[in-house]
Amino acid sequence: MAKVVSFLLCFSLSIALLVFSTNAVDANDSSSPVYVCDPARFTKLGLQMSSFLFCDSSLPYSVRVKDLVSRMTLDEKVQQLGDFAHGVPRLGLPQYEWWSEALHGVSNVGPGTHFDDVVPGATSFPTVILTTASFNESLWKKIGRAVSTEARAMYNLGRGGLTYWSPNINVARDPRWGRITETPGEDPFVVGRYAVNYVRGLQDVEGHENATDLNTRPLKVSSCCKHYAAYDVDNWKGVDRYHFDARVTEQDMEETFLRPFEMCVKEGDASSVMCSYNRVNGIPSCADPKLLNQTVRGEWDLHGYIVADCDSIQVMVDNHKFLADSKEDAVAQTLKAGLDLDCGQYYTNFTGNAVQQGKVKETDIDKSLKYLYTVLMRLGFFDGSPQYVSLGKQDICSDENIELAAEAAREGIVLLKNDHNTLPLNSATVKTVAVVGPHANATVAMIGNYAGIPCRYMSPIAGFSGYANVTYKTGCDDVACKSNNSIFAASEAAKTADATIILAGLDLSVEAESLDREDLWLPGYQTQLINQVAEVAKGPVILVIMSAGGVDISFAETNTNIKAILWAGYPGEEGGRAIADVVFGKFNPGGRLPITWYNGDYVQMLPLTSMPLRPVDSLGYPGRTYKFYNGPTLYPFGYGLSYTQFKYNLLSFTKTIHVNLNKLQHCRNLNYTSDASKTRCPGVLVNDLRCDDYFEFKVDVQNVGSTDGSDVVIVYSKPPAEIAATYIKQVIGFQRVFVRAGRNKRIKFVFNACKSLNIVDYAANTLLPAGDHTIFVGNGGVSFPIHLNFNY
Repeated sequence: MAKVVSFLLCFSLSIALLVFSTNAVDANDSSSPVYVCDPARFTKLGLQMSSFLFCDSSLPYSVRVKDLVSRMTLDEKVQQLGDFAHGVPRLGLPQYEWWSEALHGVSNVGPGTHFDDVVPGATSFPTVILTTASFNESLWKKIGRAVSTEARAMYNLGRGGLTYWSPNINVARDPRWGRITETPGEDPFVVGRYAVNYVRGLQDVEGHENATDLNTRPLKVSSCCKHYAAYDVDNWKGVDRYHFDARVTEQDMEETFLRPFEMCVKEGDASSVMCSYNRVNGIPSCADPKLLNQTVRGEWDLHGYIVADCDSIQVMVDNHKFLADSKEDAVAQTLKAGLDLDCGQYYTNFTGNAVQQGKVKETDIDKSLKYLYTVLMRLGFFDGSPQYVSLGKQDICSDENIELAAEAAREGIVLLKNDHNTLPLNSATVKTVAVVGPHANATVAMIGNYAGIPCRYMSPIAGFSGYANVTYKTGCDDVACKSNNSIFAASEAAKTADATIILAGLDLSVEAESLDREDLWLPGYQTQLINQVAEVAKGPVILVIMSAGGVDISFAETNTNIKAILWAGYPGEEGGRAIADVVFGKFNPGGRLPITWYNGDYVQMLPLTSMPLRPVDSLGYPGRTYKFYNGPTLYPFGYGLSYTQFKYNLLSFTKTIHVNLNKLQHCRNLNYTSDASKTRCPGVLVNDLRCDDYFEFKVDVQNVGSTDGSDVVIVYSKPPAEIAATYIKQVIGFQRVFVRAGRNKRIKFVFNACKSLNIVDYAANTLLPAGDHTIFVGNGGVSFPIHLNFNY
């Protein structure tokens, strides 16, 4: 969300202290957070609060917000439409900064939050891609709760806002995309489930999770799902997000790009959605009424506001040159499309003129302001939130939250290779460890981007020092590893150590916002470092990769001198401790890859800018993600080993689903691989069905090894084989389950047939197809068929 023009960021930062003065009466008094409709505050301002209906808490929010907006002049209204809302002093309405970030902890990106001597840091959890690898929904929600507690405490202390533009829920369509670290991976359902849980963790107020009126449901903090839509090209070979036009089929939009956002809004009840810089099929996302008004606001019924990625309206004018619009044309287009808030200055600078020129109605502004101030009322900005007033410095960087950050990293770490059960290492016999590589002493690299200042750093060196005597050699000066001069020293250290840990991989200099990759190889001399150290090491060699996207380390997979490989993502402030805990067996790894790790030649087959998920046979392009790519991989989606072994015993399952149709529910044709495969009723539109048919199964997860551990049970559905041009398989559910050695745990899955067995056809119709579906349990050989037929 970097600004296109640095001026706005500098401007926002310069006013930050003024904005924070509205967030707390006394920065050192956690019991006195400010709220607008405080009688003492109005008295101090020389205003009579009783004359303002918007401060009458006995009235519905809709009435109060209408009163507030109706009192403003046009000039005052437009001054509230940017991320820095100027307030209206004559009404007692203070300034407010909307832009804060909390992707994996409270961040200092955005002027709504800042750190200083009062709040020197906040808990920095692993980046999203690693947390997702835990496949633990309760963990995702728990992290959201911890982050929102720290955010509320910072608000009470005048160091943070109430509106956080997180999470990023774009699907990781291509391994080269620079922002994979921010995302929950490549599967739309998994991404959506992460969104639902993290958003619920951030927003839900205890006791109000299932309120009947969602427009008044209280919020702990406000969450925002971004970047909508089809956004996954940042800067690749001269193509950047400020100019890119994502050419996407309606089928792919429905099936992949929109699904996580729909889940975020409808199931997570997110209070905001952010539109993206790019165009979609020629139209800027932030100016597309179909994407905004019709879909987010209409079909999904958003209870909140829609915000632009920063300076997106300026990008429309200067980069996309959409319709050759003037600045006033652009703000009129976006307002009428459904964009409520501009992270930038275009709305505040040009909307007034647009109204004067007759290009947009003042009532369009009123509508947006009502959405915005309703969210602020739900947050307690006007009336206070008594349940949170006690939160303060003691709730930030608490021991509990720091341990949660470590636990999240441990749960996400994926064991990729473990020859001869080399891991875990035994601290009774491994007394000396050589810790080498560009990430051996990682600190800042572990917290990725959109991070604030962490409570502390626990580097790999520090982590391993708790188990053995450590000899540290870099092997490379940095991740770029442009020189091999330091490899010899690393090799010498490995010659005498009982075990050698090589920490290699990528960082934000290779994959980041505004920086996509061009290949899947390790940078510079890293491969030489790994091979050379492994060749001479006295003890077992363990390779730990820090990265977001996959890296072709096939050389290490086949190198018999490298006994084990771990993927640690970017593991957050406690990353070094978590890695050491896994290597020495304090924790048995159970993470699973949330993305496919392709071989290096995959990216030579198609450009990053080709948007179709399905193979493009005419161009020789392969499919994307595990759902549409059936070629060779280094490690498949969902892959991960353990220090123990698990077996599944399928106990019972649904064999047949009979769906009864009435005269208004009509059969639809599907494309089949042969005419012989056609049935009397191939499929029915999901929207035409009652969707009250379910299937279920029970499975015993048996730990047949000698070590306690957690297994991730991922369930996939495969459509009838004779249907053409659909997905290979898709995730429909998952559970992480802890099982003690020699024991078993019985788990039950229940699925809605419409949600779990549907397909999206070429015309973007979501259909429930008849025929023989297959359910796969895990990536192993356990599966069972389900026959679905329609009775009419």
